[in-house]
Amino acid sequence: MYEYHTLPNGIKIILSHTPSRVVYSGVYINVGSRDETGADEGMAHFIEHSLFKGTEHRRSYHILNRIDGVGGELNAFTTKEETALYASSLTEHLDRCLELFADILFHSTFPESEIEKEKDVVLEEINSYSDSPAELIYDQFEELAFAGHPLAHNILGSKRNVRHFTPERIRRHLKLNYTPSRMVITVAGDVRFERLVKLCERYFGNYGTVPENGKWRTEKPEFKPFEHYAKRHTHQTHLLIGCEAPDIYRTDKTAFTLLNNILGGPAMNSRLNVAIRERYGFCYIIESQYVPFSDTGLFYVYAGVDHDAQDKARQLIMNELERIATTPLTERQLRHAQQQFIGQMAINNDLGLNEMQSIGKAYLNFDHVDTLEEMNADIQRLTPADLLATAQRCFNPSRFGILIYGN
Repeated sequence: MYEYHTLPNGIKIILSHTPSRVVYSGVYINVGSRDETGADEGMAHFIEHSLFKGTEHRRSYHILNRIDGVGGELNAFTTKEETALYASSLTEHLDRCLELFADILFHSTFPESEIEKEKDVVLEEINSYSDSPAELIYDQFEELAFAGHPLAHNILGSKRNVRHFTPERIRRHLKLNYTPSRMVITVAGDVRFERLVKLCERYFGNYGTVPENGKWRTEKPEFKPFEHYAKRHTHQTHLLIGCEAPDIYRTDKTAFTLLNNILGGPAMNSRLNVAIRERYGFCYIIESQYVPFSDTGLFYVYAGVDHDAQDKARQLIMNELERIATTPLTERQLRHAQQQFIGQMAINNDLGLNEMQSIGKAYLNFDHVDTLEEMNADIQRLTPADLLATAQRCFNPSRFGILIYGN
């Protein structure tokens, strides 16, 4: 299903064949906000913005018009551990997408006038997060859970840091971290693999390898349980309960992924949705998330509830976590949960953009990407005992972090 190739300079290529007139392409880079310290915190996100501001061959307008001008879409994002550039376009425009990715990654000039304007944009992005407690609470939770570790600081950085970024510092950070050996070119579409490899060789093959930084991600984060209440004038109480979860390399990651889907996945029949929203009407949004990193992971339950219901909602959430860690699923419940999750994955993968991003992220961390059939088999092999053991390891009340925003 997938085809792979590695260029001599270390850049990996992966293609998923999908029958569509639209092709989804991107470059995933194994660099994120956790790879910054001190005055550089926020740099990866700022670089993501600044890559679109001019190259040796194009001004900002020409970069934005290169894909949008033929009806495509160009975008980027930054996470704690990755930076991604990606585009959607008609298949005949794959050439221009790949050429543009190479141009902005290896030839950006970071004009000072554009950098100064972009600082204002990022400062307003920071303001928008500060005005959104439902988003801000995740950042503060991670700051408390991983205090003192680079994984703790938020992706956007501080206003002080952003104001002091310069083109010279941006170039230095880019040269040190955005190296070919940390890049994956990922494509989903109706493309011949031989053509894709030739295009990648043409646009990416001339950039030599760069020696790796020997200190890169050597310090494993330690999750610190906590309970913190922050007074905020909001219309509802925002509640976040979480704990450490398996990293991307742990063998119990699949079991935990299924547990998360049972507890608070997108379906309306998730345990948390039924127990708290449907039964009591305490909240509009209640969901759980599992975010695996390279050396740790996080599990969260978020709920926005009426102020008067916060204590009851918190207790109900803890009850559900305790129940799944003490009462094994029946064989029938497990089969239902497996079937539901397999269906959700198939629907999600049917969207080309989602698949392109999924295989890019996976290939960034592994030398192989499991097919949907292989992932389905892993899920179907799980037993009630597997899920119970994983839940018992993670859902220990003494190991939770709890953050509340309320009046």
